[in-house]
Amino acid sequence: MSNIDLPAIRAKLASAAGPTYWRSLDELADTPDFQHYLQREFPQNAAEWSDPAGRRQFLKLMGASLALAGVTGCTRQPVEHIVPYVTEPEGVVPGKPQLFATAMPRDGFAEPVLAVSHMGRPIKIEPNPEHPASGGGTSVYAQASILDLYDPDRSQTLTYRGEIRSWSDFVTAMTGALGAQQALQGAGLRLLTGAVTSPTLAGQIEQMLAIYPSARWIQYEPASRDAQVDGLAAAFGQRVEPSYKLENADVILSLDADFMDCGPGHGRLARTFSDRRRLEGGATSMNRLYMVESRTSNTGTKADHRIPVRAADVEAVARSVAAGLGVAGAAAAALPPRVEQAWVNALVGDLQASGARAVAIAGEHQSVAVHVLTAAINQALGAVGSTVEYLPSPAARVDGRTGTLQELVGDMAAGKVDLLVILDSNPVYATPVDLGFGDQLKKVPMRVHVGLLRDETTELCHWHVPATHYLESWSDARSFDGTVTITQPLIAPLYETARSVHEVLAVFGDNPAQTGYETVRAYWEAAYG
Repeated sequence: MSNIDLPAIRAKLASAAGPTYWRSLDELADTPDFQHYLQREFPQNAAEWSDPAGRRQFLKLMGASLALAGVTGCTRQPVEHIVPYVTEPEGVVPGKPQLFATAMPRDGFAEPVLAVSHMGRPIKIEPNPEHPASGGGTSVYAQASILDLYDPDRSQTLTYRGEIRSWSDFVTAMTGALGAQQALQGAGLRLLTGAVTSPTLAGQIEQMLAIYPSARWIQYEPASRDAQVDGLAAAFGQRVEPSYKLENADVILSLDADFMDCGPGHGRLARTFSDRRRLEGGATSMNRLYMVESRTSNTGTKADHRIPVRAADVEAVARSVAAGLGVAGAAAAALPPRVEQAWVNALVGDLQASGARAVAIAGEHQSVAVHVLTAAINQALGAVGSTVEYLPSPAARVDGRTGTLQELVGDMAAGKVDLLVILDSNPVYATPVDLGFGDQLKKVPMRVHVGLLRDETTELCHWHVPATHYLESWSDARSFDGTVTITQPLIAPLYETARSVHEVLAVFGDNPAQTGYETVRAYWEAAYG
């Protein structure tokens, strides 16, 4: 604050009889500037102000303002009749929670859960130990999903160009737009969704494509699994999904796969991996995890042997391991600088010794070649059927009627898209910036967005329909192992115009008034009678 007399401070400290506590040299020197600052920040006798308004006058004004504020609540309210239970609903005991089996959709796949409800209000998510895809655990995403239900930032109103509209207004507008598309067989109609495993939703999309044969359906996920899908299709000749059984695995090789924190079924994998780490029930040995990864991951922190490499170098390690196991056509590649041949030899020896009780897992983001090599390694170990199964992919697909995101952007740029419907996705934010999705989206004459939040895509769309939370709507979805789980609501939609994706797609089908419950029930009645 000011010039300080250091010799005087030293003399003051030297003459002190005991320890002296101070927070700054200005306080220790007790300069006039410091005293002025202290008086300004912490004035003495602060209750005795020089202001002419005294304490009594202040209290009078405060009392009057509170009284006037209360007057606004003195209007006549509408009459509401409160009727108690005549017959207590079966199973409802005040203070005792109820548990309902349902499923949270994530990246298209179902995560089975038990939703805890108190007096009709869902409050918590618990694991569903009886579901085959659960493993008795839940992910952090499922635990946090209850917050999305009560999120104050949720979209609450259906809008057209930012102005509030009703559901009937939306249906009328879509009826007119679809009438124009019928003459074109849907040539200008595009549907953009995330990954879909819901049999009911897939059935609705197939029905829409049957009505509008020239329409196209595009699936896009920001965290793409295309490399895994294409790699396993190349290895097995069909689209399959790996299902790992780590409860049977003594040795695990992870090739840049954070399998405890990412991907379908990661909650179950984390649980089964951890169970093998417990020396309980007569167990005498634990599993071993070898980790080759490009970044520090949740799974990598639990590895027994971990080697960091670049993502592009994982393939070289996979080739060397495959060659060591005698995989046909696999030639050893030059290893990355941090990976020693002795380490690879020890890994190969451990895998061979465990045989069918070993497994290799590749990261979803790794190359097609890495996924092909990983499948070959598991075949060579005899792990298929023991520690891994390759099941038919639960992801929905309509051959010849689907398109890519690049094709959609090209069609929008060329003026070929008249009506674009975006279901529960935010491509303006999530797509690569060099793709220019947002700029081309502006060229579409009619743009519809259905989502839980008003996001970047909402701002560029004409119509926005608030989506229901999965705890508010009926639906279904498949887990990573193909098991179908029904998603049942625990509470009515919190907002009047909120609609599920099934109700929105019903407008594009042959029964616009069909509810989500009726749609799901009709699908399974038709499938199984």
